Amino acid sequence: MDPAAASADGGVFLEFVDYAIRMLSSSFGGDGDDSPGAGPAPARPPWGWAVAQVLKSCCAYSSGVTAAILLSDLFQSWTEQRKSLTAKRKVELTNLLKTRNRRRRLPNTITIDSIHEKNFLSPKSVLEAVVIDVFVIPGTNIYMLTLGDTWSMSTIDLYLHRRYYNYIGQHGVLKKGREVMLTGCCLRTAMEGSGHARILPTEYMVMLLDEDEDEDAMLLAAQFCTYSFSSMMLDENRNTISYSFYARIEKIESLEPFGSTERKQIVLVDNDDAKIKFVLWGEQVLLANLFSVGSMLALDRPFIANCVHNNHEESQELCLEYGSATQVYLVPIAQQEEQVLLTPTQIRSQGSRPSCVPSDHMASQVSLSRDLHGSVDFSKYPFRVYVSDLHDKMVGVSLFGTVTSVCKASVSGASFYLEIEDATEVVLMKLNFIGLWYQFCTYATI
Repeated sequence: MDPAAASADGGVFLEFVDYAIRMLSSSFGGDGDDSPGAGPAPARPPWGWAVAQVLKSCCAYSSGVTAAILLSDLFQSWTEQRKSLTAKRKVELTNLLKTRNRRRRLPNTITIDSIHEKNFLSPKSVLEAVVIDVFVIPGTNIYMLTLGDTWSMSTIDLYLHRRYYNYIGQHGVLKKGREVMLTGCCLRTAMEGSGHARILPTEYMVMLLDEDEDEDAMLLAAQFCTYSFSSMMLDENRNTISYSFYARIEKIESLEPFGSTERKQIVLVDNDDAKIKFVLWGEQVLLANLFSVGSMLALDRPFIANCVHNNHEESQELCLEYGSATQVYLVPIAQQEEQVLLTPTQIRSQGSRPSCVPSDHMASQVSLSRDLHGSVDFSKYPFRVYVSDLHDKMVGVSLFGTVTSVCKASVSGASFYLEIEDATEVVLMKLNFIGLWYQFCTYATI
């Protein structure tokens, strides 16, 4: 090799290292509060560290490497380096997640910690996360999101799909603190590049809105309350209008494949009780993993088409599809509780069963969690039976009914008789308190 050429190549390499250090320093040179990993960590990476990381990335990409790839890897490595030197990011994540509303995890939900542990991410997996930071990779126009979740101590970065770039900005919806759900993800494993796992861009992401937040409520009122399904169906110029709809998810079901293409439909009901089908095709069916019956769906600019029947023929019935410009927001159903009022004891006498009227017995309430359909949720309880199904030596069962009578079974007050009535029959139950009734649990015999 010509010594002069080698010297020139060395000069270009050193110039790039200096350029990369300047870019990283400027990225972390703000006030610290909005920068990833802000805290006592140094803002300028050491020269030797930068050289080592550039060489490592060059070796990882044997088929060739660009300046953007090198800057991306350097930025990720330096971000992780700073995270290890400060605990502020973890404190910030914990405080931010404490303000989030608790919801039931979706069936395919995984945690960020499990992604790092297994170094694997299935496209069918669901990630329920909160945006910790939004930033641009130095020297590029590529947006990244730093995501965290309620169940993990670590975070992970996501290359943002360009269909969401318009939702970033000073008053954008996609910003720090926003909850998102995403699926159809692929992992750039830790064996490549910077040595830190990242999620590659996915177009199957929904942003969660909270109707109790003023900003989100104003967005819903301003953008999604103008049109209804009925008005769209009657409008002859519907193909030239950018519609936005707000409706409740009534049903999620699979359709027969169109040839070899998988299909799913989500039945939506708007405030006027008009219904329409939101049809997903091919890989889009993954989006249905993010939805739950009872939640509210805000659809921005859906594609309007004619429904295709199982015989592959179009009908006059209109449906909505997930087009290239469509954006989806979700107002998830909250994990509600049903208040069950226990009324004052009523006089009741059946055969040898004791009855009593404790005048000092005050009405009370018991909170029972509800499922996504609004019914009482028994998923956290043992197997539920009805009174008519009870027989000797049954264990691990759960009864749900109305307490119709309560009285003491002993002078000490350590046990009580309860009459419980459900839709089938009435049963007498003896409650035995272990220790003081307000301090300890009980066991019951029927």
